[in-house]
Amino acid sequence: MQTWSLVSLCVLLGLAVRWGVSLNSYSGAGKTPMFGDYEAQRHWQEVTYNLPVQEWYFNTTKNDLNYWGLDYPPLTAYHSLICAFVAKTINPEWVELHKSRGYESPAHKLFMRATVLVADLLIYIPAVVLYCLYLTEGSSKKKVSTLLCFLLYPGLILVDYGHFQYNGVSLGFALWGVLALGLGWDALGSVAFCLALNYKQMELYHALPFFCYLLGKSVKLGLMGRGLFLLVRIALTVLVTFALCWLPFLSDPGQAMQVVRRIFPVARGLFEDKVANTWCSLNVLMKIRSIMSSDSQMYLSFACTLLAVLPSCIRLLTKPTFWQFKLALANSSLAFFLFSYQVHEKSILLAALPACLLLNDLPLMAIWFLHASTFSMLPLFLKDGLLVPFVVTSLGFLYFSIYLLSALERCSEEELRLGAYHKLLFCLPKLDLAWIVRWKFYVSVSVMAGLSIAAVALAPPPHLPDLFPVLVSIASFSHFLGTFIYFNIVQFSEPPSRKSQKKNN
Repeated sequence: MQTWSLVSLCVLLGLAVRWGVSLNSYSGAGKTPMFGDYEAQRHWQEVTYNLPVQEWYFNTTKNDLNYWGLDYPPLTAYHSLICAFVAKTINPEWVELHKSRGYESPAHKLFMRATVLVADLLIYIPAVVLYCLYLTEGSSKKKVSTLLCFLLYPGLILVDYGHFQYNGVSLGFALWGVLALGLGWDALGSVAFCLALNYKQMELYHALPFFCYLLGKSVKLGLMGRGLFLLVRIALTVLVTFALCWLPFLSDPGQAMQVVRRIFPVARGLFEDKVANTWCSLNVLMKIRSIMSSDSQMYLSFACTLLAVLPSCIRLLTKPTFWQFKLALANSSLAFFLFSYQVHEKSILLAALPACLLLNDLPLMAIWFLHASTFSMLPLFLKDGLLVPFVVTSLGFLYFSIYLLSALERCSEEELRLGAYHKLLFCLPKLDLAWIVRWKFYVSVSVMAGLSIAAVALAPPPHLPDLFPVLVSIASFSHFLGTFIYFNIVQFSEPPSRKSQKKNN
């Protein structure tokens, strides 16, 4: 009973922080003619409510795809339709075709913010609670501490409740998939992940670990017996789930192909903005888009992503344990973020979810990465007028997570899984790696704080107007690349022993 009381307090605190952030500005507020992501989500409600399904993804006189045309899979469209029915009941002007473009009012802002909160209450937050209570090791106090830190992760809160999106829906479905697989409910886990994938196509960042874990488990059970039965059941589950999600578009192949073209716009090029991945960082030294054709950029991106994700997936395939699965999710999502095509700064949230799954196992490294992931979106938050919530939520998360999870105390080489580094650096004198990691963390946080202050307080040189966004991007990229290397080494190391886990508890 006491545990559930603490869980309720954690959830209430998480909701209070979310609603506090939602009182601030949002993407594109008052910025004509396109506004921002807030208007995109409102416009999708307008389109799905007023037009037949067959026109949702097509450019017509009533649906101008150049004005925030639908470019997410069908489940996002259905969600928009549900929100539109509620909006129509409250105030028809909110979803009136064409006339509602750019609609802004305090009442409508309250409605839109509430839709995000309701989605989190129904999908994301229950999955977080159940994961922390049933799939993390340790005492009740440690599980509740992990839960609070999970719920207070500022990156997701600032994007969904500040900037304005519904990332909690796709991430929540993915987390339900992780939860189900962790509890041995493979078919239900497959359904949940298919829903995530049909809500946002970027969930492909997590697809390979799900596939390799289930395939590896089937092979381990024996493909001539129980393993084959499991594989067939999962394959049928995936096909039926996808068929149900895409049912309105399957009668006409042209309809289905248009949806695919909309959700995978390869013509946009390798990257658009200052993102903390390999290509944007490399572009500072050499202008990739000037020296390579669009097709070459796409092939290069595909090859690098595949090479980066392959070792982790092969390891998971041969050792399909839940520990390997969590690390593979982190490595796969980071590989996609660092090397794949058309990455957006908000896509780092897909790597942040697996990092949250590791808060209980590798607290310092997970907290470090999560803090860096929030910092990487600083230019976006500044553009949206979210400086104060960015500072408050980031400092709050850093303080509570380090204190509650004893991150700096749980910092021995064994607990950080740094043994493999000594094997890699055998030619160098034996170093105190735990001490080095702690000091790198202090320096890293100081650098992020210094860049944040500089980006706000200083004016860039006239000939370098993007100086601070570029510096933020490069600094964040170095953190993400280092985390990617670290998680890969940990995945190929020995799994955590029960003895060390009990000692930590």
